[in-house]
Amino acid sequence: MHRTRYDYDDVVTSSYGRGHLQPRDMPGQRVLSSEVEIDPEPADRSTGVDTYGNHDCYFHVRTPHRRLEVTGRSIVEVDPIDDDVLQSSAAQAPWESARPTGMAGARAAEFRLDLDPPEITPAVRDYASAIFIPGRPLLEAVTTLTTRIFQDFTYRSGSTAISTRVGTVMERREGVCQDFARVAIACLRSQGLAARYVSGYLATDPPPGKERIFGADASHAWAAVWLPGDSWIAFDPTNDKLVDERHVTVAWGRDYDDVPPLRGVIYTESRKSRIEVSVDVSPQI
Repeated sequence: MHRTRYDYDDVVTSSYGRGHLQPRDMPGQRVLSSEVEIDPEPADRSTGVDTYGNHDCYFHVRTPHRRLEVTGRSIVEVDPIDDDVLQSSAAQAPWESARPTGMAGARAAEFRLDLDPPEITPAVRDYASAIFIPGRPLLEAVTTLTTRIFQDFTYRSGSTAISTRVGTVMERREGVCQDFARVAIACLRSQGLAARYVSGYLATDPPPGKERIFGADASHAWAAVWLPGDSWIAFDPTNDKLVDERHVTVAWGRDYDDVPPLRGVIYTESRKSRIEVSVDVSPQI
């Protein structure tokens, strides 16, 4: 369950919103049920699929209100990591061979491009070049990148904002899951590899005997790298692991701006507002 609540100090007369709150149906993940509740009830709402195949919802609330609450509830089956992908020739081949080229890499080509304004700085190139040494197997290089970010950067809630640039995160060496995913993506793209930003959720409670995890109390984010043959390996630098059955994929794009959980516009005289976000992901026995 993903609940977002906005409180305002004056009446909101009209509120437009768009969000990504419903998980994807995809290989290794099956959505058994999914719904989005909005209070007050919207006068207009619709659902659709964006350019990346993500489910999105749109709503317009016209009822005057001081509180808006949006809740996404889903039941999802997620499979463990597919070892066939990890042991494939594409994953074990030198990383240079995973650069998307020609018709075979056409669908991944946009995911290798830098953003505007650019995120691939000299610091990013230097950091990535020390990991992506010539001839190194792709999976080995990606898992090393995952571990390096986990070790070199400190998870600190509230240390960054959505607008914080990758260059700033590289300098401060701290951030949250969205920042670490974006650092990883910039590193991959600096080497000519295709990488996408993935938004989703992480199971709240670790299994018995396992260490605590980071980013489970809110929406989570990680990265994925493209392999020839149009498969992807997703990895979570915040927790130094490949993405597994504890991760629920909601949406993906080139960057956070493609897949925010919620964004919108309101009409009000309110000068102050407060937002509360809670996420609960628990296994069903």
